[in-house]
Amino acid sequence: MQNIITQWNLTDIPVSEIEMRRENVMKRITAHGCKAMICFSSGALFYLTGGALIPTERPMALILKEDGEAALLVPRLELEHAEEVAKKIDRIESYPEYPTEKHPMKYLAELLDSMGLSHETVAADSDGYGAYWGYRGPKLSSLCTDMEINLFPTLVEELKIIKSPFDQRVIRESARWGNLAHTLLQEYTKAGLKELDVVNRASDEATQIMLKTLGPDFKPAGGANAHAGYRGQIGPNSFLPHALTTNATFHRGDTLVTGASAALLGYNSELERVMFVGEPSKEQEYFYNHALEIQKVAYNTIRPGIPCSDVDKAVLKYYEEHDLMKYWRHHTGHSLGFAGHELPFFDRSDDTMIQQGMVFSVEPGLYVKGLGGFRLSDTVLVTENGIEKITYYPTEIDKVICDV
Repeated sequence: MQNIITQWNLTDIPVSEIEMRRENVMKRITAHGCKAMICFSSGALFYLTGGALIPTERPMALILKEDGEAALLVPRLELEHAEEVAKKIDRIESYPEYPTEKHPMKYLAELLDSMGLSHETVAADSDGYGAYWGYRGPKLSSLCTDMEINLFPTLVEELKIIKSPFDQRVIRESARWGNLAHTLLQEYTKAGLKELDVVNRASDEATQIMLKTLGPDFKPAGGANAHAGYRGQIGPNSFLPHALTTNATFHRGDTLVTGASAALLGYNSELERVMFVGEPSKEQEYFYNHALEIQKVAYNTIRPGIPCSDVDKAVLKYYEEHDLMKYWRHHTGHSLGFAGHELPFFDRSDDTMIQQGMVFSVEPGLYVKGLGGFRLSDTVLVTENGIEKITYYPTEIDKVICDV
């Protein structure tokens, strides 16, 4: 299977993937007596059409019927774009603009009626369009009073949990280019240089190499870029798990927390490392080694058939046994692939059962005020008996030292 997967032409999301995703939606909603699914969220529209439409104050909606018919409602300015990028759509209706005399949701009600759904039981991810950029509008239920609407706000997110072979293929490709961006980040980081100069150089160079390698037929749906950076986690500021960029200057002795990925066809991966500007001190080495061991505890725990909470509990046990809880800040990891964070989570309170085909970050961290943060994150695929690491940047301490 691996040899077949690696031979797929990575230029666009195959129609077969879109069809499979819609079939999975239909299986879920028809089991609840629903005749159609209405999606308003941009993430659901992208997942179920393969087209990256731009959400603004102008509402959009996708309607999928149990007989396979698919329809889109978009603003007029998105019509040609939708016709070009959305896959397997039978009809696309547009409305002039928002706001205007006739509210777009009334056009949606008319579309649903023309599809024979105004008196049926339907599923929806919300009872109307979300509050993007100043949008205001009526609920779907207030316009379609004879329609029974069952809300499934997390249905698409739940379907994303198990990654298909194609999903896995693109996530691996993302990891490949994230690895390149991180390699360049480490190479270009020097004492005396500024954060953004290094980050922009590494990310821009990695992106150009990636696009040239993928070739002219590659379609960057949803964006395509390789990125590696620090997000402000430089020196003592790396103590903050979610710092923001300050364009700091690198200094000898700094602890650095990195992040690298590549956006491809709406997919991503996650790679994070701890690096040091010059030889690390004994104290830095102490916490770095613990960070490595904590991650190994998680790796050794993850397997199909156990709850996600067991992974976090095993990690927390290590913290407690080594008197490290004062340096703990967050759970062990999360699912990812289509978004940076997806459900489920490696959290002591998330009892979702781990299944083969799930993709997670494994990123326990230690945060030592005055010294820095020590967080390594890798993307892993759950296999039949355990995990396979998708990201592969080195972790040996002598290989994460930036030249002074």
